[in-house]
Amino acid sequence: MVNWLKGVIERLLLSRDPSIRLRTRVEVLEEDLVGPERERLDEEIASSVRVRSLLSERRADGRIQAHPYAKWFGAHWVLASLADLGYPSGDRSLGPLMEQVYEWLFSEAHLKVQPHYHAYAAPIRLVSGRPRVHASLEGNAVYYSLKLGIGDERTDLLAKRLVDLQWPDGGWNCDRRPGATNSSFHESLLPLRGLALHARTKGSAESQRASRRAAEIFLRRRLLWGFHRPEKMISPRFQELAYPCYWHYGILGGLKVMAEAGFIGDRRCDDAVSLLVGKRLPDGGFPCERIYYRRGRKAISGRSPCDWGGAGRTRMNEFVTLDALGILKSKGLSLQG
Repeated sequence: MVNWLKGVIERLLLSRDPSIRLRTRVEVLEEDLVGPERERLDEEIASSVRVRSLLSERRADGRIQAHPYAKWFGAHWVLASLADLGYPSGDRSLGPLMEQVYEWLFSEAHLKVQPHYHAYAAPIRLVSGRPRVHASLEGNAVYYSLKLGIGDERTDLLAKRLVDLQWPDGGWNCDRRPGATNSSFHESLLPLRGLALHARTKGSAESQRASRRAAEIFLRRRLLWGFHRPEKMISPRFQELAYPCYWHYGILGGLKVMAEAGFIGDRRCDDAVSLLVGKRLPDGGFPCERIYYRRGRKAISGRSPCDWGGAGRTRMNEFVTLDALGILKSKGLSLQG
């Protein structure tokens, strides 16, 4: 193992956050953790400071007194964060939060096709014969309900909804402008992630086909660059490393989903991987270059119940570093220096 990699892995294994330690051993070192040792780490994660902070606003009935989509402290985002932390699967105490999400995504306000937009209802709209929908909502819910082991048959219905609303080019878009004909990177990445996991866990051939189609909208643009102008980056912000990404598209989240879904070996990912490698710091870690959350407990949009290591272009962020190493491991480059 090259020196820089050995040093950064040692730092991750000494992290105060048990999620970082567990994920490093499983995703980077590929250890098969079972038995008492895995149970001990699961218990550490469930009782960790970060998890307790995420769940701190639950009421006695197990729900959070806010709309499920409230950024970033509503049930939808709390469950997504727990899934990314490697929270133990099958915890029935999370059921009330999942029920909040189901009630919202199957509500009349969400499903009714209507011409006007409401931030929390996020209804399906038909414009120029194409469904305009915030498909990242359903995609995220499919992913974390399966990852956390708290879903039911309604998860399958959400996956089917995504398939039914998929655009001809393989993605999804919420743009209400009649002239919008290309899928949105922001709205298509989480559906790809959810459908790929649904295909793996449920053996759904339909979800597998849909995830392959969705992957193509990213791959044909090499994850970052224009299709008709391949030398021009779609958005400069896409190259910035961020954690958590929430619904925002970026190189880190894009490559992570490509690895999870089994597409990271496609050569069209190579340019994005090279860009990621170029962001490695002298100490071997990777920085968080942008954050989308604010700290605090006031009822404001965009607040996070917990800290995620902050941002800084010259200092290592554990979560970004762990995701980057996982991507490189999947690509077969993590031991090459």
